[in-house]
Amino acid sequence: MRISTSQMYGRPVSLMTQLTAEADKTQTQIATTKLGVTAVSDAAAYIKLQQIKRATTADATYKANITVAQGVVSQTDQTLEGVETQLQRALELATRAKNDTLSASDRASIGEELSSIRDTLFALANTKDDIRGQPLFGGATGDAAYVKNADGSISFAGTGEPSAIPIGDGENIQPTISGQRVFSPAGADIFATLGNLADALKAGGNVQAAGATALDGINTSLDTVALARASVGARGARLDLQADRLTDVAETREATRSGIEDTDIPTAVANLQKTLTVLQATQASFSKLTSVSLFDYIK
Repeated sequence: MRISTSQMYGRPVSLMTQLTAEADKTQTQIATTKLGVTAVSDAAAYIKLQQIKRATTADATYKANITVAQGVVSQTDQTLEGVETQLQRALELATRAKNDTLSASDRASIGEELSSIRDTLFALANTKDDIRGQPLFGGATGDAAYVKNADGSISFAGTGEPSAIPIGDGENIQPTISGQRVFSPAGADIFATLGNLADALKAGGNVQAAGATALDGINTSLDTVALARASVGARGARLDLQADRLTDVAETREATRSGIEDTDIPTAVANLQKTLTVLQATQASFSKLTSVSLFDYIK
């Protein structure tokens, strides 16, 4: 079989072109630390990278939401702690008010302090969270939780339950509680309880019945707040678990992405050296081939 001159020269030229392109590609991968995956070069890998990118973006939003929710949960618990402190003091005063040896002036003084506690609880009930500027206990509307009416009574002005915050695919959490569940559940309105006892103490006379009713109401409110704090604490624990889970998922996802997209530098350098060695050998052979003249063949 006869081999033409073009075939004799064409094969090594083609090989050198291929090796040069391969070396250039490997050098780029080393310099950029990326394999340069595209829809054309590796469709399956490209689709997987796009899925990872979308999931990473979504989880970044969830992480931000968790941070917000954790802040609201923490502030809610601190506020409820303040409510507990005020109720404990109210319990002490209500117990003391039932003492028959107290003078009318002493009872009136206790009544004034109970009114002050009622005002403090009203302020706590309308606390706004430091992150979003929304009332902690205002429900879904974000309005003030409680308002003072013309007759001096205090009533809930919010609507429904607090809005839930997305913290994962199909996962939401309410970082706080409706004020109705804390300050005025059915039959246990702490504002009315304290107001009635304060008025009775300021008016003078026998306050035994009012004191007994107030003690029951305050104890019920303390139990209610304790349950609310337990619920908020459980939500905080859930947020911590979700944050840890997202961190673990992110690490696994990053390892997968890196395996698809990042250059294995030691392997790439070794492959580059091999390619360059073969290229140099091919170039040397081609150089010898092209230096052979017709006279060399007819000697």
